[in-house]
Amino acid sequence: MALARSLAGNGHRVLGTTTTPEQVATMEAAGIEPHLLRLGADFDNPAEILLHGLLQAADVLVLNVPPRASSAGGYPALLRPVHRAVAAAGTKHVIFVSSTSVYPDEARLMREADALSTRDAASDVLRAEGHFVPRYGQWKSTVVRLGGLIGPDRAPGRFLAGRRDLAQGNAPVNLLHLTDAVGVLSGIIEHRVWGHTFNVCAAQHPFRRDFYPAAARYLTLEAPTFRREQQEVSGKTIDSSSVRTLVPYQFQHDDVLAALAHC
Repeated sequence: MALARSLAGNGHRVLGTTTTPEQVATMEAAGIEPHLLRLGADFDNPAEILLHGLLQAADVLVLNVPPRASSAGGYPALLRPVHRAVAAAGTKHVIFVSSTSVYPDEARLMREADALSTRDAASDVLRAEGHFVPRYGQWKSTVVRLGGLIGPDRAPGRFLAGRRDLAQGNAPVNLLHLTDAVGVLSGIIEHRVWGHTFNVCAAQHPFRRDFYPAAARYLTLEAPTFRREQQEVSGKTIDSSSVRTLVPYQFQHDDVLAALAHC
């Protein structure tokens, strides 16, 4: 929604889909042309015709369907009708919004090549990414693997407030402010940066045991506590250097502790 508002505000025609009738008026007020569309068991021939028409009218498809919208193992199947419609409608460009959850939880730096988006990958999300990697030059696409989203209505101080004896206190956080998510996606569209997979994440990665108590205290909530563990770092660190090199966008919230004032 934030991306759609930004694009509409910059003069683009934006067509949006929602599964919730109550969202239609909100979308219209933001300058978005709303359409009701639900993937899954309710996806029928009229929905297929609607989706085909929307894709024919659009130069870029931004596909942002959360994996939790499907049952375990069903995410690639949920998106298969979209893949068919993209091919049939002759869609020119696709941005597939993915997640840094595709990487194993290992104490090392994770770059884009550490998780391959193929149709037979072990991860549901990676298999879904594989649907939209173009073959035979049908379209141009870019995959964006976003870090954990923070920002307005997603204040991280609420995530773990008051919880006790939490594990992985020495794991780094891999977070992304909404402003930077919108900025990167808009930059890809405006500058036509196609044919890539990007990690999109703030540059700083404080430990969980440092970040989440500070975030809770910022909201005057009870700070979480973490187990006393050995000091070795655990958990992955997401490397976002590639997107910073190839997309003309300057991140606004690389310091996630300072970003608490903007959540």
